[in-house]
Amino acid sequence: MKDSNPSTEPIGQNLIKLISNLCFSVFVFSVLIITVIAITYQPPDPWLESAPALTKLFTESENATFQNDNSILKTGEDLTLGKAESPASGPVGFSITEAVIEKTEERIANLTAKSDSGCDESRVLNCSDPRVLLAVEKFNLRVFKSIVFLDYQTPVNGSKEEECDVSWRFRNKKEKSWRKYRDFRRFRLGVGENCTYKVVHAGGWHSGINARRSRSRISNATKGRPSSPKTAPPVQDEEINDTIPSLGSEMNFRKGKYLYYSRGGDYCKGMNHYLWSLLCGLGEAMYLNRTFVMDLNMCLAATYNPSNKDEEGKDFRYYFDFEHLKEVASIVEEDVFLRGWKKWDRSHKRKLPVRKVVSHKMTPMQLKKDKNTVIWRQFDAPEPENYWYRVCEGQAANYIQRPWHAIWKSKRLMNIVSEISGNLDWDFDAVHVVRGEKAQNKELWPHLDSDTSPEAILAKIKEIIQPWRNLYVATNEPFYNYFDKLRSQYKVHLLDDYKELWGNKSEWYNETMILNNGRPVEFDGYMRVEVDTEVLYRAKTRVETFYNLTKDCKDGINTC
Repeated sequence: MKDSNPSTEPIGQNLIKLISNLCFSVFVFSVLIITVIAITYQPPDPWLESAPALTKLFTESENATFQNDNSILKTGEDLTLGKAESPASGPVGFSITEAVIEKTEERIANLTAKSDSGCDESRVLNCSDPRVLLAVEKFNLRVFKSIVFLDYQTPVNGSKEEECDVSWRFRNKKEKSWRKYRDFRRFRLGVGENCTYKVVHAGGWHSGINARRSRSRISNATKGRPSSPKTAPPVQDEEINDTIPSLGSEMNFRKGKYLYYSRGGDYCKGMNHYLWSLLCGLGEAMYLNRTFVMDLNMCLAATYNPSNKDEEGKDFRYYFDFEHLKEVASIVEEDVFLRGWKKWDRSHKRKLPVRKVVSHKMTPMQLKKDKNTVIWRQFDAPEPENYWYRVCEGQAANYIQRPWHAIWKSKRLMNIVSEISGNLDWDFDAVHVVRGEKAQNKELWPHLDSDTSPEAILAKIKEIIQPWRNLYVATNEPFYNYFDKLRSQYKVHLLDDYKELWGNKSEWYNETMILNNGRPVEFDGYMRVEVDTEVLYRAKTRVETFYNLTKDCKDGINTC
């Protein structure tokens, strides 16, 4: 019997075929899209990330990126260390604590008890008496709670019979580096209970000039220059050793393995860009187990110069701690390396084995087993293909760890930070005021200019900071008197109040002159940012522009 509806079967089969073809087409198209994404995808470039994302990454991860904010600069000593790296657990981690003082006090009490001499309150003060130092240690520990005291020198006589000058080395608790700083102060002492001494009065920062250690390394830049009889001659910080090491013997040079980056498009870019690229190179050298060839010559971008022009001829050591970098990374200075290379080629028939790499697309993983003495990465392509940091993009980002711990701020600049903080007796609050180009750009930051007016700042910080506190203002506002209205209720301090710390009679001035072959070095905008950053971090209470003074977003409208 024939089917009463002969067209039913063909229509059903056609519908099934149509659906199958459609599904197959969708599948093929999806595979094509996924393939294209897989080929072209690059992980987000941190240089283009928003500042909040960068801040989170920079503070929470050791392999962190830079912040896109020129008014604040975080480096390795600002990062929180792991427990294994805590200063208290390090080789130089001993500090003067209450427990240490108690043991010393017990020992001195036992010695005093065995002595036949009574306690004569009219006795002449002997500054070398261990009880004098004990009194100073107890006083400092009680007063300067933000300081870790590392060691003391034996007290010496002050200017009067009841005075002693005492010197010590210390570190601020908020600094994560191993570096030590010095202070020396004058103390007036009186007799306490049980033959002990007590501090009656303490002088200010660097007031104990008799305890200032005489140092032989007087700056060559000051030779022949008459010095004031009232002040000690400028001297070099003995704990800074940023000399450029030599290569050693020719044979040692030949046995080495080197990674050499030629100058690329990063030159004269912003400092955040520079650090991001430099740390990529250092990270690749560590991954390849090679010595990184380091060019100490820098170009400071126009944004940091009053002339608004790029300035070449800057030295890495003006801004960063070269001594620390030498300790944690295998590096050789570029000129030293090139002289060694030329010397080898002149004295040997067989040239130094060199592999030239002309594209950042040649990954570190592909170079891992390379046996050549020198891997020479050349960056001759147009921007942005000639940026160093391109080497660490893509899959390389999974293998290259940027050594942020290797970059610390210059110890010379950190000495200025300690001078400013010490002059404020480590007891101050701070406000970070971002103005400049952002305050002028009403499209991206519509309220910033009015929210950072002196009246608005004063009204806001009165809610947070007690009146008549020492208030340090870290800012890129160029007009010194802009914050005068704050002086009606606070003891205001600005970086320019301390110009003598980098003036032509300062240690910083003389030591940087040595690095610059006897020529003066300008205290430029980037140095100001570094010092402002570190003083800001040492404040007891800190008020930020974004999230405190204004509701504008840090990176512009709709980016919070």
